[in-house]
Amino acid sequence: MTAVAETDCEAGQEARPGYGEGREALLAAAVRVVARGGLRKLTYRAVAAEAGVTHGLVAHHFGSRDALLEEALRWCVTRSIETSSLVPASGRLEDFAATLADFIAADPDVQAFQYELKLESRRRPELCHHVDVLYDAYRDAVREALACFDVSQEMTEIVFAALDGLVFHQVTSGAPDRTKESVDALRRLLAAHRAQASPGGDRPYPE
Repeated sequence: MTAVAETDCEAGQEARPGYGEGREALLAAAVRVVARGGLRKLTYRAVAAEAGVTHGLVAHHFGSRDALLEEALRWCVTRSIETSSLVPASGRLEDFAATLADFIAADPDVQAFQYELKLESRRRPELCHHVDVLYDAYRDAVREALACFDVSQEMTEIVFAALDGLVFHQVTSGAPDRTKESVDALRRLLAAHRAQASPGGDRPYPE
């Protein structure tokens, strides 16, 4: 991927937001552009139009299209892990991923952006690194959550794959109730696995 060379011919036409707030707004705009039009639509001009600023401001903040993409991905992953609540405040397996469906419904573009990146990486090997970083971050989050519930780490890949599939299905079909039902079924399976792996330990929680 190469930087998109664009000059700020429209400088001064829109008000510039503050550095911190402006950067966040531009990342969110980049996510929306890709989620709705695919990765090939990611240009300074498209992001600027979505954010309501000059395209020169986008170049000023990120310097290259690669940098914009990397930071947008990092922003998405951080936002997803911090707000999806795999480990609930109660600390109970019964509440594992309880807010997942509502989190997806609140901002499906965040998830769609990541799936667009995954699909595009099949055609463009240079993007595979970004996908590896994405998956590693989510696997680590699942691994840490399972450790909190005393569920064996051998379940990490299975649980990750299940959650990833549920997120994809809700993003593409818009069926949060099905996600909630499936997450509840996954919790019961994890509870049963934990009980089987620890004789005399916790019993699976009742339906």
